[in-house]
Amino acid sequence: MRETAPGLIVNAGAYTAVDRAESEPDLAQAINGAAPGVLAEEAKRLGAALVHYSTDYVFDGRSTRPYREDDATGPINAYGRSKLAGEQAIAAVGCTCLFLRTAWVYSSRRANFLRTMRGLAAEREELRIVDDQHGSPTWARSIAEATALILTHCNAHSGPGELGERGGLYHLTAAGETTWFGFAEAIVAKMREAGEPLSVARMTPVTTAEYPTPAARPVFSVLDCTKAIRAFAIALPDWRDQLRLCLGP
Repeated sequence: MRETAPGLIVNAGAYTAVDRAESEPDLAQAINGAAPGVLAEEAKRLGAALVHYSTDYVFDGRSTRPYREDDATGPINAYGRSKLAGEQAIAAVGCTCLFLRTAWVYSSRRANFLRTMRGLAAEREELRIVDDQHGSPTWARSIAEATALILTHCNAHSGPGELGERGGLYHLTAAGETTWFGFAEAIVAKMREAGEPLSVARMTPVTTAEYPTPAARPVFSVLDCTKAIRAFAIALPDWRDQLRLCLGP
């Protein structure tokens, strides 16, 4: 970083293996908690702006309304604690930063819920999917495009590579909400429409208690994105529209 001397740093790297973080908390903390603080220190030394992505998992999931940026945090697993530590480490340094919290991120590449469901739907006759956790599935490309538009907006008001008064913490997810079961149903429906080979004949909703995992999951992970909409005049499409765009016509 010192050799390159960038004016803008976008930190899209993270430890995201939520369940494995329960047995590797130190590694998760090093990548998600300590490293962002190091980036922040270098950004401050260079006078650069930092864009950092965080997560809905900094909350405990007990809310009955979408979480706002100023709501109290309270992560319930090692991954969430490490991501909150990263936010706090950056804030402690005091560099110019844009925090973007997002949720339920998926894409057509690498390991994520979308690719897992597509693989299982082609192999198994029955899929048992959790139906009592609520969130907003968000396409990685939409996050990237929105980030570019936000930075363009900041540049227009403050100058190249600068965030100006619009730095700070924002929530950025797809509009709308569903459950993991609802998301899986939509994925399979799109596969069927596209004529993809399917083995699945039954999709069964189950409770979190019926599908235990090493890491506890927030029951409610919907984020309120009003602040970003007002600041940058930008809103991500509904999660159904994002899924359609991701999977193609």
